[in-house]
Amino acid sequence: MLTDPRERTLARNLVKFSCNVQKGENVRIEAYDARPSFVAALIEEVYAAGGYPFVSLYDNRIQQALMTGMNAKLATAMKDFDAAKMSKMQCYIGVRGGNNPYELSCSKIPDGNVGIYGERYGTPVHHEIRVPHSKWVVLRWPDPGMSALSGMSTEDFEDYYFDVCNLDYRRMEEAMDPLVELMNATDKVRLVAPGTDLTFSIKGIPAVKCCGHRNIPDGEVYTAPVRDSVNGVISYNVPTVCNGVRFTDVSLTFKDGKIVKATSNDNAAIERIFSSDEGARYVGEFSLGLNPLVTKAIGDILFDEKISGSIHFTPGNCYDEADNGNKSSLHWDLVLDMRAESGGGKIYFDDRLIREDGIFVVDELKGLNPLQLAASMQG
Repeated sequence: MLTDPRERTLARNLVKFSCNVQKGENVRIEAYDARPSFVAALIEEVYAAGGYPFVSLYDNRIQQALMTGMNAKLATAMKDFDAAKMSKMQCYIGVRGGNNPYELSCSKIPDGNVGIYGERYGTPVHHEIRVPHSKWVVLRWPDPGMSALSGMSTEDFEDYYFDVCNLDYRRMEEAMDPLVELMNATDKVRLVAPGTDLTFSIKGIPAVKCCGHRNIPDGEVYTAPVRDSVNGVISYNVPTVCNGVRFTDVSLTFKDGKIVKATSNDNAAIERIFSSDEGARYVGEFSLGLNPLVTKAIGDILFDEKISGSIHFTPGNCYDEADNGNKSSLHWDLVLDMRAESGGGKIYFDDRLIREDGIFVVDELKGLNPLQLAASMQG
């Protein structure tokens, strides 16, 4: 099967760098609406590494049909089936394509069905088995739908996609070390931007580098707030899709860690999301976006959360590597772009200004600014 050389490079990076597949390891490949030539390239690279590929192909229109009759009994049965398989995998590669990100907003899907599936299937299979017990990476696949969201032609978007995804992430990993060190020494964080004045503590919760081992594209350092420490308001300025609904102008007010007020372009829909379980009203992640080639929001969270100069502050489940104790079926990455052209903003660590209008202003972190980091990653 003919393969674009850029596909081959990406497949090799996913297998050898992101998952570091070793001889005899089982590798689960889940591909949603992905190009067959790329899936074939992944299989070939797994074989070349001495691993064993286990492949599942999905179509998002079929997933939509499945959700119309979803209930707790079916989701639990599906969990039992797939959990048994996932528990035997040492590695996982998830390829997420799909021309239409709003498939799950279909009027034929009853309210609550997607949430039931997330709680009874997604959380136990992925958050409780795949995430903590395997080497995993998830990526989007460039398709006409993503191209349309980005405002680019399909060809131009594919060029952009492969430029971003095939960066030298090893060099990014080294450049992140000073930020990890600083975050691990920080107690109080303050975010200030239009409509935003938020404080919280990250004391005692590890900072984690994301540099091509978990997501492609990648480029962030995350931790989590101390669960009950969040106070104030944050207003996000990057549109986002959750449960098939496109949200804009999301604003959250916190008191002692809990979301006490949530507004958006669809207040009823956002209230349903935050009422899904207790942990949905608390935050499980705070992260700084750092990818120098991700320069604008395109409506896809795996890209948008990596915008250099952004942060995301995520209601819902925390990660085991930065565990603040919050558990939920929700993990909703909401993005605030703090660059000057998006309204600007400031980040303070223990009352010291760290980043202003998306640019690091302290000497030890200037190597993470877009121009410097892009030059180092592109050789």
